[in-house]
Parts: sequence; C-alpha cells; structure tokens
Amino acid sequence: MIKVAVVGLGKMGISHLGMIRAHSGVELAAVCDSTGYVLDVLSKYTGLKTYSDYALMLDEVALDAVIIATPSRVHTPMVKAALDRGIHVFCEKPFTLKAGESEMLAALAEEKGLVTQVGYHNRFVGAFQEVRRLLDAGAIGTVHHVQAEAYGPVVLKPKGSTWRTQRSEGGGCLYDYAAHPINLVNWFFGMPDSVGGSVLGKIFSAETDDEVYGTLYFPDGKTASLSVNWSDESFRKMTTRVTISGTAGRIYADRQEIQVFLRDGAALPGGYEHGWNIRYTTELTEEVDFYMRGEEYTAQLDHFVKRIGNPALPAANDFRSAAETDRVIEMIVEDAAQDPARTGIKPQQARKRFSLFKR
Repeated sequence: MIKVAVVGLGKMGISHLGMIRAHSGVELAAVCDSTGYVLDVLSKYTGLKTYSDYALMLDEVALDAVIIATPSRVHTPMVKAALDRGIHVFCEKPFTLKAGESEMLAALAEEKGLVTQVGYHNRFVGAFQEVRRLLDAGAIGTVHHVQAEAYGPVVLKPKGSTWRTQRSEGGGCLYDYAAHPINLVNWFFGMPDSVGGSVLGKIFSAETDDEVYGTLYFPDGKTASLSVNWSDESFRKMTTRVTISGTAGRIYADRQEIQVFLRDGAALPGGYEHGWNIRYTTELTEEVDFYMRGEEYTAQLDHFVKRIGNPALPAANDFRSAAETDRVIEMIVEDAAQDPARTGIKPQQARKRFSLFKR
C-alpha cells in the first residue's frame, strides 16, 4: 500500500481526498489544512489523522507521496519540502508562479528519481487523447494553425474575490484558466519559440486579468491563437477546446467529443473515413474504479499511483512538462507587459509586473 497525504482541502483538495481514499492501492495516511473546522469535521467523522502544520506532518508521518492542492503561491516551498524528504509529489496546477522555480523543482525531482505529476487533467480526457493519437499518426497532414480556447463563469462581478483571483496568490485567469489550453498545445506540439500580441485584460477583477489573448509561434512556422475568458457566463462551467488545421484536414475537440474532417486523399487512421467523423468521449474513455467530477480526475491520480509502483511507466505530465507550460505563461506575461494598453494597468504597474516575473 502506498501511504499518501492530501494537503489543502478546498474544492480540488476535497475531490482528490475522495478519489484517492477510494483507491485500492492507497492508504490515506494524513490530511493537512489551515482551516480548523474542516480538520475537526474530518477527524470526527472519518477518523483521519489531521494536521494544520505541514512540516510537522512530513516529520511525523511516514509518507510515500503527497497530493498538494493549496493556493499556487505556496506550491514551491511545499513541493520542495516533500522532495527534500524523498517523497513523490502530485501538485495541482499551475505548478508555480515563476518558471525558474518550476524548473528548479523539476531538476530536483529528477536528481532524486522521484515520481512527479501536475494536475492538468485534460491529458486524461478521451477526446484530447484521441487528438494526440491522430496528430502522431499524421492524420491531418502538416499542421499550420491551432486555436486553443477556454471559457467559463468564474469572475462575474467587481466585488468579492478568492485566492485564485489575486495575482500574488493564484495568478489570475492566465495561470488558472489559460494554463489548460497552453498545456494541451505544449503536449501536442512542444514549446513555441516566441509569443506575440499578448493581452491580459480586465473585465471585473481589480488586480488581475480576466481574459487572455495572444499568439504562440513555433519554430516550424505553425501558429497557435489563444483565447481565454473566465468572465463568460454564457458557459455553465469551464469549457476547454482546441481546433487544429492541417494540410489534409481539421480536428475540433473538447471534453465531450472530437470532430475530424479528413480530405479526399488523406491517409485514413483505423475507424475513420474521408469527410466528417465524430467520436465521443464516452466511447474513447476507459472506465475508472471511482467516479467523481469526471473520469479524467480519477484517471490522473491512478496514473500517479501506478507510476510510484512502476517508475518506468511513461510520465503523463511530470514537473518537467509542467515547467514548460509555466515558461510559456511567463513569456505571455513579459510580452503583454511591453505595452501597458494590453494589460489594463498603468505603466508603473506594468513595469512592476514585468520585473516580478523575470527569471
């Protein structure tokens, strides 16, 4: 049995707790949070060992792994403390708020031979996995353009905020929302060599961005347009989608389905025909042992647990690949800061933001 602790009991932390506790190969050895009444309830009704002091928990409990779902600002010291003790780490996204720190943690984990993963759950969605399979097979020929999008109803009024809407705590729409489509683009095509026209716009938030737009440029000439808005209540919940154009066809995918158009003469992957093809996530997704929020959330934790038992298994989204996403995010921040009109803030504030994210 792998002994695991869950750290941070907000929305994602509670979800992870429920899923990992139901995993047959895991013993949930402890939980840690700063909110006393949450710990009291868990201790009373579940018997779980609870801590409000993270360092004390690491010192007292013999752990194989931790799942960190705290505000982004504290990811770096918490992850490093676990790695220094030889503990495998699953960390929620965004990995960190500074790409240099992400790269440092990736190098430390690699040096110690530890299993790592960051919670980019879209890599476990059947439709997006099928996109990757089709791209690897060259189904739509040479890709020349990508549209990567995410929309949802997070910030819908000027008043009120959470740690996610504070630049210093969660990083705003760019880090919390745009990170998902950026991570998918990285997974499909690797790192861009530059970005341009980046916009970090405000709609309701006082101190961070609510919308993100820009273009990623790749060494082979293809481009990716980014369009993200977390102040859009025309979407009931977060929706991430990609549209990929190639010389032999086109792919559209979101969590629910993948639509593929293959031109006459295109090489046909098994199960596809020329013209339009539709596959649904329900037919592309393997069953999971415990369902909560979506199969992809359980699947990503199961993959993490299996890799701890067998580190030779391919990494789905380790610290190194998450650090690449953080590097692209930082490129967008620096690009937008070149022109204060693209950040919705005053010139003096723009200079301060640029220096904050410099390596």
